[in-house]
Amino acid sequence: MSNRALEVVEFLLTAHLYTEDRDLDENDLPPRYRRVFWTEPSDDDGDDDEANVVGIERPLVVTNSVARKATGVEHPWEAVSDLLFTQREEFSGRISLTQPDMATEWFLDRADRGRLETNPTIAAAVEEHDDVDVTHAEAREQTRPIQADRVWIDSLLDEYFDEEEDAEMLDLVHVRAPEEIEMTLDDLVLTTDQEGEIQKLMQAIEHREYLAEIGLREIGKILFVGPPGTGKTTVSRALAHELGLPFVEVKLSMITSQYLGETAKNVEKTFEVAKRLSPCILFIDEFDSVAKTRRSDEHAALKRAVNTLLKSIDDISLIRDEVILIGATNHPDQLDAAAWRRFDEIVNFPKPDRQMRADILRIITKRMDIAEFDPDAVAERTEGLTGSDLRMVLREAVLEALTEERTTLTQEDIVEAVEDFEERDNLKNMDMMSDGEQLVAGGGDGHSHDHAHEH
Repeated sequence: MSNRALEVVEFLLTAHLYTEDRDLDENDLPPRYRRVFWTEPSDDDGDDDEANVVGIERPLVVTNSVARKATGVEHPWEAVSDLLFTQREEFSGRISLTQPDMATEWFLDRADRGRLETNPTIAAAVEEHDDVDVTHAEAREQTRPIQADRVWIDSLLDEYFDEEEDAEMLDLVHVRAPEEIEMTLDDLVLTTDQEGEIQKLMQAIEHREYLAEIGLREIGKILFVGPPGTGKTTVSRALAHELGLPFVEVKLSMITSQYLGETAKNVEKTFEVAKRLSPCILFIDEFDSVAKTRRSDEHAALKRAVNTLLKSIDDISLIRDEVILIGATNHPDQLDAAAWRRFDEIVNFPKPDRQMRADILRIITKRMDIAEFDPDAVAERTEGLTGSDLRMVLREAVLEALTEERTTLTQEDIVEAVEDFEERDNLKNMDMMSDGEQLVAGGGDGHSHDHAHEH
């Protein structure tokens, strides 16, 4: 029997068991199934409550198209039509189980532990089975909560915020579901300090009830500091993916935009979004904008907005609100004491050293075909480059090879891409002055920079 049949039987069995067991809720459904059964609100303004239900409603009805979306199997009914416990209604196209007990035994004979661990609905029904060592609680622990699903996030935002009235605030905030974040912590090269702080944060989340009991409520507010391209935003997003939490991202520089108004309302609603989506990560980028605005003599309304921001940071809590707050800045020297003291942890994101650069290169290139690749040699030539820079270098090498209709790279391709990157970086940092037809770089001595640029 093909794996396609196993996929479809699991889906049919899950739909049947969830429909029958009213003690189960949306968090018992695997995210890939929740998505296809989610009911959006109706555009009808009538009083029919049933028409405006948002969420997952019983019974869960499976048709060929629904099963295809949930399982990825192109022809679901064909995959299970020869099984004794399946049937299809010709008129409605509904696929269902005629003998659920037989379907359960068939499934358990073929499913491995990993499959059961990610399906709380089936785990709840079979945890007393002699051959099953996965409990319902374990499966729930392994399954991302519905609060992290894109459909749930969008429905909540639509319910709470008016598209026209809150347009400025919604431009300020960008919300990502964990399923939309491709980068994971395993894809990143972290310093020992960064790994340690992430572990401490995870422990704080797991033991937040204990921390509340002993009075440690001011925790879970972290400031990431370091040059651009060193991974502050990427690590924050990867952490959201790892924890299965919505990622709420705000760029503080946008608060000063003339298009976003000059009141504190947007700031307050930004934090309200985070509280409504909790548990979540609230990521505030360009935090040094706080200091710039506080020192400015202009725009009293913006100053009030920044003061509202600082007060909102004081008021939000991992323990009480289940919101992790991460601030990020490229310019820690511009922060004043009022900004610094809002955070209980400071995490440094330096430019990677030679060993880290080599490790980053190994991760970036793990799916590339490179003849005689020597990442240590490339790392030796790329002092001062960040992880973001290295990704740009590899992208350039790949594109250059494709212009020659090659999908296999060479060490020389990468070295040339490094040199090209350094040349572009030099041009970016030139003091350009027009002297007739001549452009003079640097101190105006007429000599172009070589490739030994200090980053």
